[in-house]
Amino acid sequence: MSSADAGNPRVSIVRAADYDLALLRPAIERGLDMIGGLGSIVRPGSRVLVKINHLSPASEAERGIVTHPVFVEAVLELLKNTGADITVGDDIGVEVEDGFQVSGIRQMCQRAEVRLINLREQGFVETPCHGRVLERVYVSSAVLDADVIVNLPKLKTHSLTTLTGAVKNMYGIIPQGLRQSYHYQYMKVDDFSQVLTDVFSMAVPRLNIMDAIVAMQGEGPSDGKLRTMGLVLASRDAVALDAVATRIVGGEPFEILTTRFAHERGLGTGDLDRIDIAVDKLDEVAVSDFKFPASAAAALTRRVPGFIRRPLDRQLAVRPVVIRKQCTLCLECVNVCPTGAATQRGDAAYIDHHLCIGCMCCHEVCRYHAIRPTRPVAGRVMASVINALRRLWARVR
Repeated sequence: MSSADAGNPRVSIVRAADYDLALLRPAIERGLDMIGGLGSIVRPGSRVLVKINHLSPASEAERGIVTHPVFVEAVLELLKNTGADITVGDDIGVEVEDGFQVSGIRQMCQRAEVRLINLREQGFVETPCHGRVLERVYVSSAVLDADVIVNLPKLKTHSLTTLTGAVKNMYGIIPQGLRQSYHYQYMKVDDFSQVLTDVFSMAVPRLNIMDAIVAMQGEGPSDGKLRTMGLVLASRDAVALDAVATRIVGGEPFEILTTRFAHERGLGTGDLDRIDIAVDKLDEVAVSDFKFPASAAAALTRRVPGFIRRPLDRQLAVRPVVIRKQCTLCLECVNVCPTGAATQRGDAAYIDHHLCIGCMCCHEVCRYHAIRPTRPVAGRVMASVINALRRLWARVR
């Protein structure tokens, strides 16, 4: 699939079977050459911040939650050839364990002799935003000081926003406490997606390279099932990259609200007809059986008139439930919950659905698979029908 207009943003798609550095580096280099080459983006001496996707709490790279350290290493080897001053970073919680050590990112950066920082180490600066929701926001000083931001998202589902990609990965440039606060203040997914887009607008990356070698499907971004895709996507346009990634897994780009809102604001291009996709046939890399999170079914009701949508939304609404026998009482869910809905009750965590806003932060941080998104029986039946229709549409499209 390719657009005739040479001014359209380009997204490259190359195959990479696994995290083998010797094979991955040339694959990424081919992808970058397809979008104009790394030298056209990064100049010698440029201060480059490589924004990885690194969720808290700590997790091993093999769980598919973080941008894989070998993927990052391949990018760093190419960046070092440009003569840039490189820093790798993300904002992660301060825990007993060193999250970067557990994932292997710290050892990789030491091996590559590249600076690694937790963004909170260099502080945050209150900055005018002029967004649709936010007027001012605290942004990482390391981000503000960078000449070039290289964004390395991972292809994953998300239990609130359906998919997380290049646009949402930039949410990590603001403090963790503020991220939790915004979940509480902007409870509707539409409003929260506007906040995500506001933050993205503060530091639009010059280059985006997506780790889609092993993706996450189902209830991501931390508790889904791994799905081997064997792909690397690259683009100067984060919005275009997210749009193409969404189509690859069988979704409609503008169903992902961050893609739609960023496109509407002129922060990138989410319309596939206006994107030059550098691959022979998109159908050859696309899949029709990718499993979306439970929230994806509810997202489709936005097209339904309000008087019908409201009862549908009540049935399709997803709420987290604690699986008591799997709960270890680590209390990560209690610490992250923005409303106090998650508490300890006896020998397990408990979630009060009267206080729960459905942000799914508890589900995101639970490393023991002890919190499961669920909905009423009628909602589960409706969601099954909607998802079956989605898969059918992906096959015939």
